[in-house]
Amino acid sequence: MTTIISVINQKGGVGKTTTVINLAASLSIMGQSNLVIDLDPQGNATTGFGKNNNNEDNNVYNLLIKKINLKESIQKTNIKNLDIIGSHVNLSGLEVETASDAKRAFVLKEILSAEKHNTLQKYDNIFIDCPPSLSLLTIMSLVASDEILVPLQTEFFALEGITQLVKTIDRIKENLNPALTIRGILLTMFDKRNKLSTEVDQEARNYFKEKVYQTVIQRNVRLSEAPSYGMPCVVYDKNCVGSKSYFKLAEEFSKKSNIESAA
Repeated sequence: MTTIISVINQKGGVGKTTTVINLAASLSIMGQSNLVIDLDPQGNATTGFGKNNNNEDNNVYNLLIKKINLKESIQKTNIKNLDIIGSHVNLSGLEVETASDAKRAFVLKEILSAEKHNTLQKYDNIFIDCPPSLSLLTIMSLVASDEILVPLQTEFFALEGITQLVKTIDRIKENLNPALTIRGILLTMFDKRNKLSTEVDQEARNYFKEKVYQTVIQRNVRLSEAPSYGMPCVVYDKNCVGSKSYFKLAEEFSKKSNIESAA
């Protein structure tokens, strides 16, 4: 069964897109089938897979305004088992363009639900890369999703920001998507030499308990370099610290899925 996962944090620079790219790629390398939807107007997930975020035809904006259908919007990446629906800068104007549409928050959900047993049936996971804000696009993603994955930077004020996010998630559950659940909290940019990283790690685990993944993503220059070459770090340098962290996360992610499916 296909699981739709929003990867979300309203704060930028926390490793959100890096997580989408490398977790999806790791799972695909392990044999699972994955689709990435780049819902961020910046299009970093799109370029991170070597795709053009100025593609005027096959993009998520045209899908949302129903200029093209879902099948037409999907592009293959250079990684087996991994496809993408790319972003476009026009996404930044969608909120204004759809202001008069009372049901605009449900557009993505309706598109995906209609194809869940057809075009989307082959995918184990659909990862949606959300913008770093609590905008219409983020709400669209949360309404369409089964689960949420939250990358949390192990730095000062990180937990304060996530409190606001949890409140938003609760409102979405109450009014728009009652079945939405937090799949996991992923600690990113961890620096074992930094006492603050360890303190945030402990605080997050005390607050979110088992929701926090055991795997932490350590700071690693290769994770920053890889997107400029249009490929995930797990392909660019599979033996670096960052790649090993994401392969470990993929194993933990899959194991958790199997446990929940058996429950």
